[in-house]
Amino acid sequence: MAAINDHARSWEIPEVRSSEEYFRRLAGIIPQLPYQSVDAIAGVLVQAFDEGRAIFVFGNGGSAASASHMMCDMNKGAAPEAHGRRLKVMALTDNVPLITAWANDSSYEQIFAEQLRNYLQPGDVAFAVSCSGDSPNVVLGLKTARAMGAVTVGIAGRQGGKMKSLCDVCALVPSDDMRMIEDMHHAILHSLSVAVAAHVQARSPQIVAAAAGKNGR
Repeated sequence: MAAINDHARSWEIPEVRSSEEYFRRLAGIIPQLPYQSVDAIAGVLVQAFDEGRAIFVFGNGGSAASASHMMCDMNKGAAPEAHGRRLKVMALTDNVPLITAWANDSSYEQIFAEQLRNYLQPGDVAFAVSCSGDSPNVVLGLKTARAMGAVTVGIAGRQGGKMKSLCDVCALVPSDDMRMIEDMHHAILHSLSVAVAAHVQARSPQIVAAAAGKNGR
């Protein structure tokens, strides 16, 4: 059994001898997923769209890749085919010059919080992604977002770490295997994209019609 270090916390990596065994273990997590919490997060994202709010998503390492992937799916995959209002999702993981500037001149802990101070408006959504829930920059990002009047949501693993109490809604993957937590995070984010896209596309004709009515007055 190998071990890796995640913010001074040891993650034990169970030995898996075949791809079939890996997927069998992964499949065992699916019935235990917190579907009610995932649906609640979808509701927060839908409300953000309805109110014209922005969504800021962030994380580290594999979770940073998940944040960027979610941003792409939400901005493009949930876009209506015709003209209409779209989701506004920004991944705070993507501006490498800005991230390295804050990390170099201040500290790595500040890289998300400082970006939020530039962009966040009250009522916007801060969406954290972290396997441990204890990443210092993610925790500080959530604290900053809360202080600025944002709605805070997140997905994590294990018991949710420090970020659990900082989220209005937090969906926890019940596993101690970081690889499987990340797998389930991807699946949860895809399910959110599907749910939100259905709402956006259903609402788009109504929004276009309402805008046309206002312009015609």
